[in-house]
Amino acid sequence: MGGFSYSDLIAMDLGKLDTAAGDWKTMVGELDKLRTSVYSGLVQKSDAARWRGVNAGVTKDFVRSTAKEFLDLHAEAQSIYNVLRDAHTELADIQKRAKTLTEEARRGDPSHSPPDPGLVVSEGSHGTVKVQIAGTPTTKDTSRRTLDLMKWYADTLAGLVSHASEIDAAVTRALRKSHGGDPYNAGHATYTSLDEDQLPRATKLASLGKDANEKQQAELRRLWQSLSPKARAELWQGHKDDLLAAGLLSPTVKRAAPDPGSGRHGAESPGAAERRTREKMNLLAEGADWQGMNDASRHMAHYLGNSGDPVTLPVDKMLWDDERFKNRIDQDIRQNQNEWRKQALEEFNRNGGQPVAIPVESNNHDYSFDQGTNPNWYYAVGSTRSNVTGVATVVPDADGQPKVSLDYQVNAWDRYNWDEGKGVSIGPVDVPDGMPARLHKTGLAQEFDVSGSSSVKHYDLGASDPNDAPLPGPAEPGREGGRTDPGREQQDANGR
Repeated sequence: MGGFSYSDLIAMDLGKLDTAAGDWKTMVGELDKLRTSVYSGLVQKSDAARWRGVNAGVTKDFVRSTAKEFLDLHAEAQSIYNVLRDAHTELADIQKRAKTLTEEARRGDPSHSPPDPGLVVSEGSHGTVKVQIAGTPTTKDTSRRTLDLMKWYADTLAGLVSHASEIDAAVTRALRKSHGGDPYNAGHATYTSLDEDQLPRATKLASLGKDANEKQQAELRRLWQSLSPKARAELWQGHKDDLLAAGLLSPTVKRAAPDPGSGRHGAESPGAAERRTREKMNLLAEGADWQGMNDASRHMAHYLGNSGDPVTLPVDKMLWDDERFKNRIDQDIRQNQNEWRKQALEEFNRNGGQPVAIPVESNNHDYSFDQGTNPNWYYAVGSTRSNVTGVATVVPDADGQPKVSLDYQVNAWDRYNWDEGKGVSIGPVDVPDGMPARLHKTGLAQEFDVSGSSSVKHYDLGASDPNDAPLPGPAEPGREGGRTDPGREQQDANGR
C-alpha cells in the first residue's frame, strides 16, 4: 500500500480482514466437498462409461478438464485463505503493539526520578512518526533522557509502520500470483503461508551479511520476526554467520539515558575554574592509563575531546574483567532459559518434529560496577544497562528426539555523563564534586553514548531434560592499546 502511515496502522479495521479470511475458509470447505463429489461421481462415471468413438473421447476429456478446474479452484481458495489468515495474525499483533506503545508514551513514567513526561505521538511524513512532549515544545534544554525516549518511541513505531506496509505488499503479491490475473483459469502459485513470499527476500538480505546497510538490516529483522519458526530455522541453518554479521541480534528493548545528564551542552561560558578542571581531568586521564585503567582513561579522554560521538563498548572485556557482571548476565539467562526452551519445544512439536528457530530477548537490567574492586569500569561507565538477545533452535537427533540450543549475545549501553554532585579522584589528582559536569555545561567537554555487544555464544539447552551445565565464559579480550592509540576507540564489541 503506497503511503502507508501511522494513522493507517492505528485506524485500520482488521475485523473486515478477519471476516474475509473466514469467508475464504468456508469457501475452501465447500470447494473441497464439490471437488470430492466431482471426482468420486462425475469423473468415475465418465471413465466407466462404455461409450466409444470420437464424441466419447471429447466428452471424457471435457469432464476431466472440468474436474481439474474444481481442483484448481480449491487450491486457489486454500492459498488465498492461507495468505489472509497470516496477514490478519501479523497485522493484529503489530497494531496491538503500536497502540500499546502509543499509550505507554502518553502516560510517561511518574515513578522515575525525575518523572518522565507524557509524550504525544502523531503522524510524520513518508511513513515517519513524530513524538513530542505533551503540552510543552521540545527545546534545546530538553533532557537527554527525554530526547532518547522520544527517539526510541518514534523509531520503534516507524518500524511497526514499515512492517505493516511490508506485510501488506507481501499479501498483495501473493494474492495476485494465487489468482494469476485470469478469471477463466484457476490454479496458479499456491501459498501455505506468507513464508513463500518473505523467505526469498530475507535470504537475499541475509546474504549481504556485514555489507547490509541500516535500512536493509532493519527490514531483515522485521522479516525475521514475520517468518514462521520453520522458515526461520531454514534461514538460520543456511545463513547463520551472515545473519549475525547483519546485526540480527540487535536489542529491541527501550534504551535511554538513565538520568537527565548535565543539561544543555555549552549553555554557559567557561571560566578559569572550568579551564583548570579540564587540565586536571586531562592529567587524570593520563594517570588512569598509567594505572591500567585503560577504558576509564579512554572514555574520559573522549569526553574531553568534546565531539559527542558515540563509542563502542567492548562487552567481552567487561564480562572478562568483572566476574559480578558476568554472573549477573548468567543469572539473566538462567531466569529465562526454561521458558525459552519450552517455547521452542512447543513449536518443534507443532511443526511435526521439523527444525524450528525462535527469537528470544531478556528484559533490560541495570548493573553498577564497584569502585573498590573494579575502578576501571566504575570510572568508564559507572552503571550500565544490559540484556541478552538470541535465537533458540530445536533440531531432531538421529532418533527424531529434540535437541535444543541457544545462540546469544550480551548487549550493554549507557550515557557517559557526570552527575551534578559527582567528582573524581585518581591518585594525587582530585576534581571537586560538580566540576566534571560543568565542563559539559560550559562547552569544554561533551557527554556521549556508549554501547556494544559481546561475541555470540552457543549453549546447549538440553534434549529430553534441561541442561544445567555452566554457561560459556566470556571471550578473552584482545590487545589493549594506550589512551592515545588511534585504533582503540574503534575496537569492535569483541575488544579487538
